[in-house]
Amino acid sequence: MPDVVVVGSGPNGLAAAVTMARAGLEVHVYEGAESFGGGLRTKELMEPGHLHDICSAVHPMALASPFFRAFELDRRMEFVVPELAFANPLDSGQVALAYRSLDKTVQGLGADGQAYRKLMAPLVERLDGLLDVTMNQLLRVPRDPLAAMQLARATLEQGTRLWGRRFSGELAPALITGTIAHAVSPLPALTAAGAGLMLTALAHARGWPIPVGGSASIARAMAVDLLAHGGRIETSVFVDSLDQVFGDRLHGDGVNGAKAVLLDTAPQGLLQMGREWLPSSYRRRLERFRYGNAACKVDYILSAPVPWKEQALAEAATVHVGGTRAETAAAENAVAAGRHSDRPYVLVSQPSWFDPSRAPQGRHVLWAYCHAPAGSDKDMAEEVTAQIERFAPGFRDTIVSSHTTTAAGLAAYNPNYVGGDFGAGIMDVRGLLQRPVLSRVPWRTPLRGVYLCSSSTPPGPGVTGMPGHLAAKHALKDIFGLEVPALSQSA
Repeated sequence: MPDVVVVGSGPNGLAAAVTMARAGLEVHVYEGAESFGGGLRTKELMEPGHLHDICSAVHPMALASPFFRAFELDRRMEFVVPELAFANPLDSGQVALAYRSLDKTVQGLGADGQAYRKLMAPLVERLDGLLDVTMNQLLRVPRDPLAAMQLARATLEQGTRLWGRRFSGELAPALITGTIAHAVSPLPALTAAGAGLMLTALAHARGWPIPVGGSASIARAMAVDLLAHGGRIETSVFVDSLDQVFGDRLHGDGVNGAKAVLLDTAPQGLLQMGREWLPSSYRRRLERFRYGNAACKVDYILSAPVPWKEQALAEAATVHVGGTRAETAAAENAVAAGRHSDRPYVLVSQPSWFDPSRAPQGRHVLWAYCHAPAGSDKDMAEEVTAQIERFAPGFRDTIVSSHTTTAAGLAAYNPNYVGGDFGAGIMDVRGLLQRPVLSRVPWRTPLRGVYLCSSSTPPGPGVTGMPGHLAAKHALKDIFGLEVPALSQSA
């Protein structure tokens, strides 16, 4: 057996594996699916030559995550970083546009431009401090207390009923709500606001990158590094018990098996693999872990680019299709109440506009999803299509084919997406602090050598690699007495 076993090959499992392998340990990654990558898979879903990102497509944190920056991801693969990060169209014909340039964004927001600047400029200017807060465990003293205070102040405003006091028009509120609504939460909400403000600050400071070749390129970059440092990845291997990786050591009969195992799984996965060995108190805490609502994803093959009314929308990495702040909030609150919205908030990206390798000449692929109640088997393709058509008349005429993955389908695709919850746990205040349990080292479990490293641990969802990297950091110290190794390409 190797020194370290990692179960699951999503971005966090691969980040954990890379960190451990670079410390000189023998690392094996086991993946139950036929291919590695977890939420970083890219496939030909419908027709040959048309590449669709199965889960995430646009990566606001790929150039900002402390792990990916240390790993020098941008030197290992190619990204396209559109000048226009995200946009939000309104029925009035106006469009709210978030450029990498904060000044250009402010100019397009009319009378609310300066109010938007006062909200966002302090966060953009102290981005490193902001990331120190949001990319780590919250139960710690931040390195930049001023950045933490500025984020808290902005969150208290945009995460409560005070969120409308700053603005007089519709553009700026719609723009901010588009990112806040990423969190699959009733609106307004504190944690959703905090996450949305961070995403907005990243848009102005670093942009929202699109990986050339699809999201699988990120997973491949990590896999290449892991293999170069002696690691192994085995697919189609489903680990259903810790006995498989620890051997007799769990029973106290010897030292056979791996010395450490890192689980890129939801808490439910740990319960299934180690229920009989976990202390009853810890087991009950995992059983009380709360999963959130889900998504219904619709992928399209198009015969032409999306015919947006406003051509500027074509240049956006992501278009938030929901209308005004009030309309987006209504759609998200319906989902929170267990209902499907007739006019859902839809996230849309046309990666083939920026990366021609995604589709044959003359064709395009479109990535879209809306939020849905957990476990839903309702196909929301018609509602998603209607929302895009609302701002892009003639869109239906460009559709060659489409493929829907319901919330129930997401749960079947990935066991970590319990009920289709791709965020691996509710992102409210309690969900942030108890992720999965209230602890200063929540990655560590009561079983020596067993660590959780999925998005169910801090800092939570998003393609950051940080849950895996932080779990590996503690495993290196606890089990092997080692420091975190250098991660750069030249190291």
